[in-house]
Amino acid sequence: MCGRMGENSFGHGQEARIKRGELTMAKDSNKNVVIAALNRARSAELGAILQYMSQHYELEDRDYGALAAEMKHTGIDEMKHAEKLAERILVLEGTPTSEPNMKPKKGQSIEEMMAQGISLEETAVKDYNESLHICRQNNDYVSAKVFEELVCDEQEHLLHFQDIVNHIKELGTAYLATQVGGAPAK
Repeated sequence: MCGRMGENSFGHGQEARIKRGELTMAKDSNKNVVIAALNRARSAELGAILQYMSQHYELEDRDYGALAAEMKHTGIDEMKHAEKLAERILVLEGTPTSEPNMKPKKGQSIEEMMAQGISLEETAVKDYNESLHICRQNNDYVSAKVFEELVCDEQEHLLHFQDIVNHIKELGTAYLATQVGGAPAK
């Protein structure tokens, strides 16, 4: 299972120094390359937020309350990712982007929404693994740890969307019927 940033073996005081950026990168490293990778990820997260929240609103409007709540939860996870990336960019003395990498697609069927979710999460896992490698090449193990966490979360999202697609394939409208109604939005 994926570990979390709070679960580390840093010595006394090192965690605070890491957060301030003091124990971040070797002096000869190119932090601008890392900042660019962090901003690409942030842009993707902002795009995912817009997409998942748009899908949440559409599903809620179609009375798929349970599924709408799941999309909202995923969108909120992506908001937390965008914030984590922005915080890291600021520690590195960069400027976090506020530009999403995409505009939300609207009017999709549930199957199209899930297929898009799978595509977004597969791309995120691939891109974040590449960014993790970039961070390590530039001796920024703290940013690499951020990307490790994001990969774990995105893999969970990917598996969840794949499960929904499998439920729809196996159970069809019977599964969708379980998603209808007044499930409270989380």
